[in-house]
Amino acid sequence: MKKNFRKYSIMLLTACIGLQACDKGFEAMNTNPNASANLTPAFVFTKSLLDGTGDVLNLLQGTMQYTTSYNDVAGFGAKYILSQSQQSWTVFNNAYPKEINEVQQVIEKVSADPEQVNLLSTARIWRVYCFSRITDIYGDVPYSQAGKGYTSGNYKPVYDTQQAIYADMLKELDEAATAIDPAKANFGAADLIYKGDMIKWKKFSYSLMLRLAMRMTKVDLTTAETWAKKAIAGGVITEDADIAKVTGYVSAGQDINKNPLALGMLNSDYVGANGSSNPEGGKYQDVFINNLKTNKDPRLAAVSVVWVNGKADTTAAIQKGMSSSLSSKPADFGTYSEPNPNTILQLNSPYMLLTNAETNFLLAEAALRNWYTAVSASTLYENGISASMRQWALFGSAGVISTNQIQTYIKYHPLNIGGTFNEQMEQIYTQFWVGVFPNSTEVFASYRRTGYPALVPNNYVGNATGGKIFRRFLYPATEQNLNGENYQAAIARQGADEFLTRMWWDRP
Repeated sequence: MKKNFRKYSIMLLTACIGLQACDKGFEAMNTNPNASANLTPAFVFTKSLLDGTGDVLNLLQGTMQYTTSYNDVAGFGAKYILSQSQQSWTVFNNAYPKEINEVQQVIEKVSADPEQVNLLSTARIWRVYCFSRITDIYGDVPYSQAGKGYTSGNYKPVYDTQQAIYADMLKELDEAATAIDPAKANFGAADLIYKGDMIKWKKFSYSLMLRLAMRMTKVDLTTAETWAKKAIAGGVITEDADIAKVTGYVSAGQDINKNPLALGMLNSDYVGANGSSNPEGGKYQDVFINNLKTNKDPRLAAVSVVWVNGKADTTAAIQKGMSSSLSSKPADFGTYSEPNPNTILQLNSPYMLLTNAETNFLLAEAALRNWYTAVSASTLYENGISASMRQWALFGSAGVISTNQIQTYIKYHPLNIGGTFNEQMEQIYTQFWVGVFPNSTEVFASYRRTGYPALVPNNYVGNATGGKIFRRFLYPATEQNLNGENYQAAIARQGADEFLTRMWWDRP
């Protein structure tokens, strides 16, 4: 696996010369460096996968109160500091020239050949995944005309409404899943998620459909129900073997070949492995650790350590989260909990995109709404908890949680089937918060839709939101200068380009 992964990375460096803005030697040849008549779809698709998973939103780890920092700059996500607002530009600035551009070129390359229908379907599903992340944190964004600069010369794409984007993404997922033909060619080893297993890609497509359908429950309940039922009928991820995850990362060599979440955490704070020399002052936040300790959650040992005499100690009693209100390094900084170096900080660990745990929690909500009757909401809720605990074994032996531990936890945390709809929703999505960690991007979306977990905002001095958890990210300043007319049209329609402006599906 590692050998194949490195091979593709080396070939990608060659293939992507035709995709990036490098122009050494091309000017004299009068050759367009941004296009290649010999584009190899497999190489470019792999690069899109790596780039799409590389846009890790570590700042949302703080927003969803998993982590924090006493450092104002590094702590933006937990403190919403006005002077650091530009940190919210990152995904927009990175995604369009990289993964969106790359997957769009793959689609255009393979779309005319019926024998490459699986390559096309895979690329269409991946394009939806990438765009869903962008629109879910910005709202209205370039979509229908995005990725057309290199092929059509359109460098000022219009901003589509989020409602229109969702309608098209759902259509794309439906058509892509339906078109899959397991008998035809696939990306094979270039596919870092399923290695060309098209049956699993179909499940991924329908699971994404379920995710997007549930996102619409407050703005269009009827349409949400229609698409949720279609996704469930199509077949979503309900087994650990079908988890959508990027694998093949390595612990040494080029950074692009390393798990991006682990790499980001190590580079920012934890590479010293001593608990005290964290450059950006990061630790787990008290809200997260207190929840795990209060509920005697066996996931605590899988994710958290305190460094004691140079050793990573997972003893539950000594785990302690740091307050997000701190503005200077506390004297006892070394005694606070931080990520487990033997699980979440492993550079060769998998990167989770959409898990068995997530789909079971979404199905539990669907069951509450009587959109799914084959399995009870209580059983699906328990399945979600169980799956979320089992998946830590994918990070190494230090993440293994025994069946007895899982069953004991579920015994003492049953779904209150006699409670109100909202009471059961709070249970489901509080467990979702713990269960899909460290996928803070998805938790941020579910939190805005459901209001759960019931997080208390941090009213830190100098914050940009008046002590409220923000609802969206800001568009980059470059959009005002380079695509001003379309930018202005978007904010006139959606609302001010501010942190508290609600997007289409995010209703009170």
